[in-house]
Amino acid sequence: MEKLWGGRFKKNINKEMEEFISSLSFDKKLIKHDLLGSIAHTQMLGKCKIITKEEKNKIVEGLRQILKEVQESKLEIAFGEAEDIHSWVENKLKEKIGTVAGKLHIARSRNDQIALDERMYLKEEVLKIQGLLKDLQKSLLSSAQKNLGIIMPGYTHLQHAQPLLFSHHLMAYFFMFERDKGRMQDLYKRIDVLPLGSAALAGTSFPIDREFVAKQLGFSKISENSLDAVSDRDFILEFLSASAILMMHLSRLGEELVLWSSQEFNFIELDDSFCTGSSIMPQKKNPDAAELIRGKTGRVYGNLINILTTMKALPLAYNHDMQEDKEPFFDTVSTLESSLFLMSKMIETMQVNKKKMEASTKGDFSTATELADYLVKKGLSFREAHKLVGKIVLHCLENKKYLEDLAIPELKSFHKSFDKKTLDILKPQFAVEAKDSYGGTSLKRVRESIQKAKQVLEEK
Repeated sequence: MEKLWGGRFKKNINKEMEEFISSLSFDKKLIKHDLLGSIAHTQMLGKCKIITKEEKNKIVEGLRQILKEVQESKLEIAFGEAEDIHSWVENKLKEKIGTVAGKLHIARSRNDQIALDERMYLKEEVLKIQGLLKDLQKSLLSSAQKNLGIIMPGYTHLQHAQPLLFSHHLMAYFFMFERDKGRMQDLYKRIDVLPLGSAALAGTSFPIDREFVAKQLGFSKISENSLDAVSDRDFILEFLSASAILMMHLSRLGEELVLWSSQEFNFIELDDSFCTGSSIMPQKKNPDAAELIRGKTGRVYGNLINILTTMKALPLAYNHDMQEDKEPFFDTVSTLESSLFLMSKMIETMQVNKKKMEASTKGDFSTATELADYLVKKGLSFREAHKLVGKIVLHCLENKKYLEDLAIPELKSFHKSFDKKTLDILKPQFAVEAKDSYGGTSLKRVRESIQKAKQVLEEK
């Protein structure tokens, strides 16, 4: 295969070395962006009279033909045909239009070219990820509306803490993913910077028009420093950082789906289409999709650390180490998109066991805080009330009772303020409705939360 840099060398490259440095097997994913960037660059060269109109037309037509053939699968990119996707494009162009293809690379380097391709690719994928996040939010919102009013235990330390609405729990994830969406929207602004025109590292002596190229390719800004532009991978690192946080959120939700679908919890049943069975135990229904999302989170964390480590000691400007950004970068995009899609479908199709959820709020001590708050309203300090209710709980444990089993005389033996109203306080429904502060779990506040979520989804 013809090299773009062979003139200075006396010997052919070592075969193992050639395989070692080749990136074509993975950077071929950037073929569309490389061709579109090359077309815009060529049109700019023609506009600025750096090449003739005839040369421009011939190169652009050749590039468009290659793009069409690739999109129609008439032209395959095979390993060994070139060192990288940039070389492959130029070699194919030369086969089609002859030596004029060599003018494509005027005022351009592979250094600013790859930075352009990656930014163009990531701009598309971030928009796709935002759409997938919105789909997941819609699934959570739909389930929250459909199951409004169902009470479940709220947990801290995975111990029963206070009862709350299942819809309130789902809406916690809705707003969690809204922050993820905001991070993606914010980092898009820093991806949306055109590096082309920076050339190898110092800019170019040709009278190019970078604003024209930016407009052609849909970039809102142009890089300010040529050295920074070709050596910058912050936009990938920022994406990976946001992706790691997003995967952590997906993992937490996945963990709860695994727990809730277990026989011990039995709060939900996941649809068969997102589960598998056992090769030895016929009865098994395993929540594999949720487990794998949880497992793949570590993979995305690893990708972030991978590129951070690659970049941490590189002198300016481009170094071949930076080729190592692509595989973890592409892997994160595909992992994130498939995880979001599957989580959305799991939430959309899961069945909720209302009876089991609500039964789990009884026979525990999760209304103890309501009892303490009741005493505070009667004049005790919260610390006094906390201690007193703690003694009541201990009394129940020693006598194999729960709070709802206690009679009024028994409660009065601990404090005279207890009366018939106390029995209502010990009901999970009361505890839920009592949490009426803004953002709380009362039915009124959850309805407000759902309404706000609808408005959020309507916003662009």
